[in-house]
Amino acid sequence: MSQAGPILFVSNAERPPFIGALDEARLFPVVDIDWASAARAVEEVQPAAILAAMHGGHEPHIAPLAKKIAEQSPYLPFVAVDAAGTLPHNALPFSSRGGNPDGLIARLRAALRVRTLHATVLRRLPEAKVALPEGDPARDATVLLIGRGAAYPALSVALGERVGVVGALSIEAAAKHLNTRDLDGVVLAEGFTARVTDAFLTVLAEDTRFRSLPVVVTAHQLTQTYDLPNLELIPGEPARVAANALPLIRQHAMEAQLSRTLRSIDAGGWLDPRSGLLTVEAFARDFAKAVEQTLARGGGLSVARFAFDPGNSRAQLDAARILSRLMRQMDFGAAQKDGSVIVVFAETDFRTAHMIARRLSAVMRHTSNGKHEMRSEPVVSVDSLSPSDTARSLLARLSADASRAAS
Repeated sequence: MSQAGPILFVSNAERPPFIGALDEARLFPVVDIDWASAARAVEEVQPAAILAAMHGGHEPHIAPLAKKIAEQSPYLPFVAVDAAGTLPHNALPFSSRGGNPDGLIARLRAALRVRTLHATVLRRLPEAKVALPEGDPARDATVLLIGRGAAYPALSVALGERVGVVGALSIEAAAKHLNTRDLDGVVLAEGFTARVTDAFLTVLAEDTRFRSLPVVVTAHQLTQTYDLPNLELIPGEPARVAANALPLIRQHAMEAQLSRTLRSIDAGGWLDPRSGLLTVEAFARDFAKAVEQTLARGGGLSVARFAFDPGNSRAQLDAARILSRLMRQMDFGAAQKDGSVIVVFAETDFRTAHMIARRLSAVMRHTSNGKHEMRSEPVVSVDSLSPSDTARSLLARLSADASRAAS
């Protein structure tokens, strides 16, 4: 992977040996700088990544440095080595555990991939009618919290104030969520033996789908290494765990958002970069075409509408993401302006569509967001195309069914 620019190593002390390993890994050159000159060096050196040793002298300089880094574009990775306190929102935690160059190299490579992806998207944006989603990507992130025991409720609240949370009290339940949802992080809390923790991390590391996922372990010492570049041990109070896990979660959410944006550019702007489903306009066009073809050729066409509490826009987004992942190739859908998500099942009769919709809504029910435990319980209505229908009449009937079901 090509890397434009050096790595800036910020420290007021001697360079530790494991930083030298970066030169050997061809992640170079590494430029050393002290804390007082770091913010200025970001402009002058134009680094591809910043590594900072958090053992003294950084206190007055870290906030302005973090701010300066956050202003750079494309994404500039900022890794904080061995931080004791709470980190700035864009500083990725890394515990060197007595000098672990392989782990650091993997963490940097994963972060540099996000930078490369961002640069690609920025280069290609002008060619399509697509805009990068505004705001903090962490706002749209979903994290799987696995745990039993006293810290679990407090962790659930601390994470829920920042991101969407899917809870699992067992490893089996967690495995199910990993297979059905797009997650931006896993927090493994207390309640499991070291053997169970080891088995779970081994399974994650062996599955390429989860390799770049941030995995935060709060209760165990990790005695061996796993092929998980964003695996981090963060013990302590739930608020600190949540705050220091957030930069890794945000980076993953940003990577997912950039990937969806790239897919949208490839699709000529017809995909919504936030949800991964079609835009409202593309949906209307494709739906009219599908209705016309089905009426001409015969066959089945069914539609499902998942409606959410209009005050809970996050539930609509979660549902759209779940659908974009679990829908069959031939189906299509869009998040609608009224807070619902509509999915069209091609070549599908009413009974089958009903069964699929029920299964999908069961997956949606498990996310809670924020302090109020807002459950995303959708009101589901399903209907099928009849010979006298138009696209408009079928959608009108679907909405009428939904309002009857909700009342």
